[in-house]
Amino acid sequence: MSHGDSHSETDSHDVIVVGAGASGMAAATALHAAGLTPLVLEARDRVGGRLLSATTAHPGRALDLGATWFWDGEDNVRALAARTGVETFDQHLAGDTLLQEATGIRRLTGNLIDAPTSRRFAGGAQRLATALAAALPDGALRLSTPVTAVGVAVGRGGLAVHTGAEGVDTLYAEHVVLALPPALALERVDFGGALPADLARLARSTPVWMGAVAKVVARYSSAFWRDDGLAGAAFSRTGPLQEIHDMSGPGGEPAALFGFAPAGAVRAGFGEAVTTQLAQLFGPAAATPVTLHVQNWSEEVWTSPSSVQQLTDHSLFGHPRYQRPALDGRLHWASTETATDHAGHVEGALGAGARAARSILSALGVPRRHSTTATTTTG
Repeated sequence: MSHGDSHSETDSHDVIVVGAGASGMAAATALHAAGLTPLVLEARDRVGGRLLSATTAHPGRALDLGATWFWDGEDNVRALAARTGVETFDQHLAGDTLLQEATGIRRLTGNLIDAPTSRRFAGGAQRLATALAAALPDGALRLSTPVTAVGVAVGRGGLAVHTGAEGVDTLYAEHVVLALPPALALERVDFGGALPADLARLARSTPVWMGAVAKVVARYSSAFWRDDGLAGAAFSRTGPLQEIHDMSGPGGEPAALFGFAPAGAVRAGFGEAVTTQLAQLFGPAAATPVTLHVQNWSEEVWTSPSSVQQLTDHSLFGHPRYQRPALDGRLHWASTETATDHAGHVEGALGAGARAARSILSALGVPRRHSTTATTTTG
């Protein structure tokens, strides 16, 4: 997929989807299956959004720097992985948990962190998005195309979408799907004051899932902690990582540990502090990972607004206001934060994208067809 060469200033589309993460790709897939020709505009030079996977030397294996798991009952994810050939496997559970406190480290019997129903993606969660992108028609996805403004198209109906891409100024669509965190949309997209005040306040206040955290992945030559009867699971009250999990692939390869830290903890010397902590917990071998990935999501300008660390009211996820289109029923919300079920999860993103697609198809009077795609059947 490419973002094309040149386009006229009067480029018109049935639907424009802003964002090529899980929710945007789910919406585009459902709309395309119904016979429409959606156009997906993505600010980054890749698809996936918060589905971001680092490749490894092990063929077909990747390490997730964003979304990691899905769980029982999340049927859209399970069906999508099966349909797109994305291999899944159970999270490693066997072994004991470590608790790190100021007074020392305690070993607790069993894995007290990881859920028995947790599953992972062997090739990385990002493969879900790349598989959906590959199934769209040529020209349906434009990368490196940030949207700067959305407003009513005066004199012609529908909505006008302004982008900053060279050669593209204004695009037009009957409907627009905002498949990005609401707070980010309010900071980066100019709506010309057309959004209702209550909706604008809600969007600016809604937290961004993972937006205020840093995810750290340490890859090793072997999962040596398992030999010591440890699950790779740890809680810490001293940090910098507050919780740690085994992130090794199937059969323990590639071997890795990962943990979360508050984004504000990432400063000079952070990497060294992490490896020191890992060595304290898991022994000297943990001090020298083969690679150390630090993914600070608060610094991702296409994920997190500048206010992300002040947004803490997670009760706003799935707010009823997000279920109703804005701008005369033409602007639809679709990100995991807007999902009424499984908000914050990949499942929530898929459901929100499918819900936006259903709303558009209903408004246009388009019957759904080819409904074998899981993302078009449930919310």
